[in-house]
Amino acid sequence: MKTFKVATYNIHKGVQGHGPARRLEIHNLGLAVEQFDADVVCLQEVRAFNRQQARRFKHWPQQGQADFLAPEGYTPVYRTNAITQHGEHGNALLSRWPVLEHRHEDMSDHRLEQRGLLHATLQLQARELHVIVMHLGLLPGSRMRQTQQLHDFIMREVPADAPLLVAGDFNDWGSAVSHKMADVGLHTNTGKKHPTFPARLPLAQLDHVYARGLHRLGSQVPRGPIWRRMSDHLPLLVEFAWDAP
Repeated sequence: MKTFKVATYNIHKGVQGHGPARRLEIHNLGLAVEQFDADVVCLQEVRAFNRQQARRFKHWPQQGQADFLAPEGYTPVYRTNAITQHGEHGNALLSRWPVLEHRHEDMSDHRLEQRGLLHATLQLQARELHVIVMHLGLLPGSRMRQTQQLHDFIMREVPADAPLLVAGDFNDWGSAVSHKMADVGLHTNTGKKHPTFPARLPLAQLDHVYARGLHRLGSQVPRGPIWRRMSDHLPLLVEFAWDAP
């Protein structure tokens, strides 16, 4: 395989709307993930379980959302970031390729936001690909400290010559995170922006797939009424090719 596709998507815990108008979107999200036809799907705000929502919605899945959303033949990996009164949620990765190992690191910067990263090593024939899924904090200072923590994690856990993807919701309305990521050789799309938030009227690209040791071929953001209703974010799809050895 010379090229492959990666998707990143903040699914807003599978529920949209407010108050009595809240609606369950996890089934539509399952169809969306299948439609991506991506080799690697990186998800944020994924519920492992939630007792309150399970009581409210008749068709709440019995499985955790990572398992529920994984198309046939994919391996789901989920790790918890936040424990709440009624359940827990975190990051997930769905992979067409074998998952050799995975780990989690707590990235919480203060007591009001529980954050973390999910690191997985994937096997494709003789190649290994490292993928990190993350969701940065809402405060600018938190994001900078969490990005530095990410750098330290990469230095410690990822071989310097290994292809690496870092995907997720970076919550950065400017370019501070992108500049800091570039310091360690991780780059997102250059030139044209791909706004992903808010889904109903996208103004900013909060969602990115940063890469090292891979060649970016193109990026796209699906648009249309169905995509606007499933989450407060739009998904980002990126196609890559392997760099020459």
